Amino acid sequence: MKIDTRFKILLVSLILIISNLICPLSWAADSFPKDSNLGVCDNPSNLPATREDARQLVSKIRVELESVEEQIRSVPFLEQVESGKASLEQIAAVAAEQYSIILSDWGSFAQLTARFNDIPSRQFFSGIASGESIALQELIDFAESVGLDEGNLRNYEPRPKAQTYPSRVAWMAANADRAMVGASLLANFSVFGENMERLRDALVKVYGFSLEEGTFFSLFAELPPKFEENAIEVIAAGLIRGACPKEAQTSARILQAYELEFWEAVGEPLDSSLPVVRSVSR
Repeated sequence: MKIDTRFKILLVSLILIISNLICPLSWAADSFPKDSNLGVCDNPSNLPATREDARQLVSKIRVELESVEEQIRSVPFLEQVESGKASLEQIAAVAAEQYSIILSDWGSFAQLTARFNDIPSRQFFSGIASGESIALQELIDFAESVGLDEGNLRNYEPRPKAQTYPSRVAWMAANADRAMVGASLLANFSVFGENMERLRDALVKVYGFSLEEGTFFSLFAELPPKFEENAIEVIAAGLIRGACPKEAQTSARILQAYELEFWEAVGEPLDSSLPVVRSVSR
């Protein structure tokens, strides 16, 4: 015998109501629903205590990443630039690789802004996204200082090893919880900034560029004001929603490994030529 559609709807509704009375949906009882299915720990209930947990987690991650950070600082490419042995084409290729990275990361941070609706996370990720838009224009300005235009940057063929970093950021934007992303970025940005500052200084002191021409590299030389404090808030927002510290540690380790790959890749032979036009003044 056929059951009327309206009766089916009523029956299903009754089953859902009874099920919810017996076993309430987790989000109905929890004001902090989990961010992802990657790993969920017990939800802390005290936000100030969770902030302290976030700080301790960041300190632990930094200790764990000391060896890979030293590898990042010691890549041969940076020594070649600082000694004047790297060609301008090699240095310009760093910007060309960054062109693809920034376009990808910009979208990833916009996605993270949309995914997480708490105020600290939205402010943090939207701020980084805005920074990417500024960095892109400064990158194009630097390219012009060596005779390149945006068309040259678009036509450049990125080296796959140099693009593992934005691929990981894109993965995090789609899958990771707040704590994973916040901890990974906080652990990563400092050493990246150090290397960009070294490139900027070498461009000025060794290759004869002005400080203004190196603005793209200067943008990353120092963390934005209160960046660490804001990242701690994001990490705490993740932990209080049940994010696992172990997942954040793993994520930071993976992202930092890809940072190392970027700096190794830019020291390798180019896969695509760049028509650099500029004489080096020493």
